[in-house]
Amino acid sequence: MGDVSGPENTPVRAEVIDLSLGWSFKLTDDVGSNSWLPVKKVPSTVQQDLIDNKKLADPFIGFNEIKAEWVGLKSWTYRVAIPRLSLASTARAVLAFDGLDTFATVKLGGKTILESDNMFLPHRVDVTDFVHGSAYDLDLEIEFASAFLRAREIKDQHPDHKFVAFNGDTARLAVRKAQYHWGWDWGPLLVCAGVWRPVRLEIYSVRIAELRTDVKIADDYKSATVDASIDVEAHSEHPHLKARLTIKLGDQLIDSTDTEVGANGKASGQLKVDNPELWMPNGYGRQSLYTVSASIFHDATELHAESKRIGIRNVQLVQEPDARGKSFYFRINGVDIFCGGSCWIPADSFLTNVTPEKYRAWIELMVPANQKMIRIWGGGIYENDEFYDVCDELGILVWQDFMFGCGNYPCFPDILESIEREAVANVRRIRHHPSIVIFAGNNEDYQVAESAHLTYDYEDKNEEHWLKSDFPARYIYESLLPRVSAREAPWIPYHPGSPWGDGKISSDPTVGDMHQWNVWHGTQEKYQIFDSLGGRFNSEFGMEAFPHIATIKSFVEREEDLYPQSHVLDFHNKADGHERRIATYLVENVRTSTSLESYIHLTQLIQCEALMFGYRGWRKQWGDDRHCGGALVWQLNDCWPVTSWSIVDYYLRRKPAYYAMARVLAPVAVGVRRSHHDWSVTHAREPRTQDWELWVVSSKLIDIVADVEVKFVSVRTGQEIKEKIVQKGIRVKANGTTDVLKGVIDNEKEEPHVLAARIWLNGKLVARDTDWPQPLKYLPFPSRKVNVKVVGNEMHVSAERPVKCLVFEEREGCHLSDSAIDIVPGDTQTIQVRGLKAGSQPLDWTYLGAGEQ
Repeated sequence: MGDVSGPENTPVRAEVIDLSLGWSFKLTDDVGSNSWLPVKKVPSTVQQDLIDNKKLADPFIGFNEIKAEWVGLKSWTYRVAIPRLSLASTARAVLAFDGLDTFATVKLGGKTILESDNMFLPHRVDVTDFVHGSAYDLDLEIEFASAFLRAREIKDQHPDHKFVAFNGDTARLAVRKAQYHWGWDWGPLLVCAGVWRPVRLEIYSVRIAELRTDVKIADDYKSATVDASIDVEAHSEHPHLKARLTIKLGDQLIDSTDTEVGANGKASGQLKVDNPELWMPNGYGRQSLYTVSASIFHDATELHAESKRIGIRNVQLVQEPDARGKSFYFRINGVDIFCGGSCWIPADSFLTNVTPEKYRAWIELMVPANQKMIRIWGGGIYENDEFYDVCDELGILVWQDFMFGCGNYPCFPDILESIEREAVANVRRIRHHPSIVIFAGNNEDYQVAESAHLTYDYEDKNEEHWLKSDFPARYIYESLLPRVSAREAPWIPYHPGSPWGDGKISSDPTVGDMHQWNVWHGTQEKYQIFDSLGGRFNSEFGMEAFPHIATIKSFVEREEDLYPQSHVLDFHNKADGHERRIATYLVENVRTSTSLESYIHLTQLIQCEALMFGYRGWRKQWGDDRHCGGALVWQLNDCWPVTSWSIVDYYLRRKPAYYAMARVLAPVAVGVRRSHHDWSVTHAREPRTQDWELWVVSSKLIDIVADVEVKFVSVRTGQEIKEKIVQKGIRVKANGTTDVLKGVIDNEKEEPHVLAARIWLNGKLVARDTDWPQPLKYLPFPSRKVNVKVVGNEMHVSAERPVKCLVFEEREGCHLSDSAIDIVPGDTQTIQVRGLKAGSQPLDWTYLGAGEQ
């Protein structure tokens, strides 16, 4: 029980009663006191609560996903006791629900107080009349109906709409819920329910309902103004309310202003910052964060306070006509940024298992990998505050999709109203984060419309016609969402979809962003030509690889299932045709193996090579008049232990591709490659000659001077087949590409050899690159004579003959400065090792052809 009373007509200071503990749950249809089971803590999800009570086998192990499907077909009820309160006459009690998943009927003391059908909507319910003066505690009960079944009911109510989707049951399109819960080509079918975000009881007379911060920066970046405004919610007349607005940098007060709260409940003021510390992306400067605070006072008593952490930065999405069509790249505080990075899916099928510490661990992986951007994919969730906080702190740019993915979404009136409320609530929640640099309307919905031949006329600008077409969601992406974005966060660029071709076909390489899936999906091109398939901004592309053996053993229950094509391994790969596609890329490029650990290494090598070819070429194109503005691999992470396109698996074990990306995205990187030929078409032998080239890419903002070397090393003997080329004192262009060398390979006179390039700055070796004859399967790899010498916290790696993709074991708690390295004779590489426990066994390692004698 509680007493929050005060003197008559005097507003009381706001307080919050946490409601995370004391919950229980049951199958709604079960009766009797024994049917209730304890909940450790909310937020939670029903599957995890069942696992905790030993009522459900872990769906991530073996085939247990199938055994868990029944959970999503049932209705579940959660309950907790709400304490009785004695309230002042000026105070109100409000139940705040930050997120209910998804079809929720909320009752207090047996009376319905809320019905919700949108997972992404927060709710606030005034319960003053329930709790004030109650003689006893009240039961708060929340019944969650089956979203799977309700989705099918809603779909059936709209037979005129063409429900078309790339993944999952098409009925998912009728429900505002995380779409990946219906299963995806990397995730299980586990339709969740529960209190998935915090719930609390708030007691107050006055509260700040919204704090908005509009940042304006002078053209010379020497001053900035923060227009701070608040909406004040008061439950009774409280004259003479004052607001204080402040901005601080750390503990230093920069500016403050006091103002009256108007009769309309609004107050605003300007906060000035001289010589602001700008927020810059990772690698381009500091991530300075200011705190803007607002407080409400009655007389001298502070009644409520809110704060937002902001960055002073200007973002432009540069889309200008050029010789290739129209550019697409980001400019932060006047600096052009090549956005090499990753796409992000929810980090767990059970969202409430993702802790703030786990969010930080995931995003921290991006910094040493030289990644600049993460794209929050539109089939998941608007992420938790902790996600954006870490991106702010570490300088990771965020591409934020709205939550529409791979489908033709309906636009009946009720859902449009819900979508608008969802958009407003989530844009308001996250708009202050300096890391967010773009809102995109959807993921691949225009591609769905194109592939399904839905009829709509892009030249028709009548919005009412859009709603009556086969593709009504165009209204959401080109009218509703841009209006919300422009009103609520005009400083963040809006883009109708990903991919979006400015009204052209979504795969147009001359304009907008594109998803390049003709490697792996589509025409299944050879990955060696990845860069030639790109567009102005490549916001999705990828290649599958097995996870590490320790991850596989976490879900394989029987020793006899530890082989590459076992049923359970295939079950933990949801991509259509994955067996054929993995096999195709393996047999085209390497000598295959039936040993599981060797097979894992080969799939990871293929992923490593594929992503390297894409990133290396597209980053080179950045310096070609911004031909390519960025590349985001699909995908950084997994939501369960699985074979997928991720570069880091569910347990945060890095795959080799993670390291390959880090090298080609380094601040200064050297690139070398020979011209590609399609060996599958004609060849009894290689072409007579091949051109090769060497270049340097730099993200430095000033020109630098470098020394460059390229050696020509026999794959067979490890000897240099001709004299190396050294170029000293090369001037490398700032934030661009510098072409350095060109040459010709004579395939008749010269034996198969590696082009091995290195670059030095001020005498320090800073980057390497190698180019190998393709395909690798034609090359012999016996007697490489690899030596790995452990020296303290370092591993010194050398070889007598060229080595391809030497990979070190990914051991829990152990962090490597590099892996998946190519080695040439005479170039010892040093790997820094952090977290390896004293006295433990050295890390295992392998490389391509390690089993050859």
